[in-house]
Amino acid sequence: MKQIVKIADPHGLVLEPGPGEGALTRELAERAEVIAYELDPLLAAKLRARATGATVVKGDFTSAKAPDRPFSVVGNIPFSATSKIVDWCLRARHLTSATLVTQLEYARKRSGDYGRWSLVTVASWPWFTWELAGRIDRESFRPVPSVDSGILRVDRRPEPLAEDRGAYLELVERGFQGVGGSLYASLGRPRHAFQEAGIAHDTVVGYVHPDQWVTLFRSMRG
Repeated sequence: MKQIVKIADPHGLVLEPGPGEGALTRELAERAEVIAYELDPLLAAKLRARATGATVVKGDFTSAKAPDRPFSVVGNIPFSATSKIVDWCLRARHLTSATLVTQLEYARKRSGDYGRWSLVTVASWPWFTWELAGRIDRESFRPVPSVDSGILRVDRRPEPLAEDRGAYLELVERGFQGVGGSLYASLGRPRHAFQEAGIAHDTVVGYVHPDQWVTLFRSMRG
């Protein structure tokens, strides 16, 4: 848990999804104001007794209303709820960062560690950075899961790289839904924009770096 806390660097208001027995909760509560969301009523009751420095809410984190002030999310989250939790974080207006323990494969895909880039990462790139900030061997957990874990760090950028969210998302969705075999074939857009972004005409969509997407977007609108 200390590795997670070090990477998260908790301060101010911290929301924790799925605290379970509360090992991470207690570490976070020593450094920040913590609100922990636990679905299991028995675990929630135990956590209230064990982590007296935290506020424990019995309920689904992904159904919670996001705070109207800056906050971060830190959690060793249930793998089955990863996508829902990440989506919630990306929609939260005042989220500053999210530090989440996920399946290693998920963290690698979202951070581009395989050399490919997912739609979720590319679509959110002008507003968020994604990083595989650490790895945790499965033997570190009890009971032992079937896969290793990764510590995924998502940070909101101080200033967005694109102002028109709707137009940028439309471009990304068209690119990923295309059937042309390459991004150039899918979009059928000006050659100069691809040259400026450094994207070869035969580059498959998944191998286009998010920074190249931003450059392509700006060039096409320029």
